[in-house]
Amino acid sequence: MPRTVLITGATGTVSTALMDSLKGRSIRALVRDESRAERLRERGAEVVAGDLGDARSLPAAFEGVHDVWLLTPNGPRAPEHSMNAVWAAREAGVERVVRLSVVGAAHDAPNRGGRLHALSDRETELCGMRWTILRPHWFMQNLLNEAGDISATGTFSLNMASARVGMIDARDIADCAARVLLDHPDRHHGATYTLTGPRSVSFAEVARHLGHVLGRSVAYLPVGDAAKRKELLGHGVPEWMVDMLEEYARAYASGWGDLTTGTVAELLGRPPRDIADFVRDHASAFTPAAG
Repeated sequence: MPRTVLITGATGTVSTALMDSLKGRSIRALVRDESRAERLRERGAEVVAGDLGDARSLPAAFEGVHDVWLLTPNGPRAPEHSMNAVWAAREAGVERVVRLSVVGAAHDAPNRGGRLHALSDRETELCGMRWTILRPHWFMQNLLNEAGDISATGTFSLNMASARVGMIDARDIADCAARVLLDHPDRHHGATYTLTGPRSVSFAEVARHLGHVLGRSVAYLPVGDAAKRKELLGHGVPEWMVDMLEEYARAYASGWGDLTTGTVAELLGRPPRDIADFVRDHASAFTPAAG
């Protein structure tokens, strides 16, 4: 009997890449608004409506599911959303939960994101089902948020000083999640995997890789917290999220993110994508539109 995987956070970067990695499997995608889910159906997913913030909306979505990919949105209610999903999974008889956490999740993490994820990680460990936790580092895809400035001015600004970060391509996170979900439920039970790229890189190095691929000068311009905060608030980013990002930036600037592991290679049998691979594959996003 084929196993059915329920994908939460289904419209996000990692979850959509995971569905591509699970092609040919029985996939159910949980969304709050079915009218925005046509791309998920094109990926072969059965689309079901439900909201992790509303426990009453979840039972039908979890019925008949064997595995849950648990990805909760960032925010102060993240532990509640995770709790609702874990409870719905237990009630429905789900066998396994594979949860997306964050690098450095711990009760004493220097950022609220890490502390909130630590609460949900612990709940997952005690859930009574088979479980695996993935803790990925900073996504290379975060650089796409800077694509507008890079294409227009050849510069990008972050409040991370000279930080070196073991950043990872979200496609590798998805491939690792797929590997876990495709293996026997016992194989990765009780494992917590910290996922990174192949090496720590500075944002000045990122700029050099962008310049090489784009054939023009690209520069990283470090800015202070106040300047980045003003920019993010001006783009409508919620204040709670801005506070969280500032906490992460301070931690990275202090050297907290300068780490790598060999876990991706161990899971996939190949090295993780390098920043040079990411830049080459996404060059069009950083290129000015022809006009």
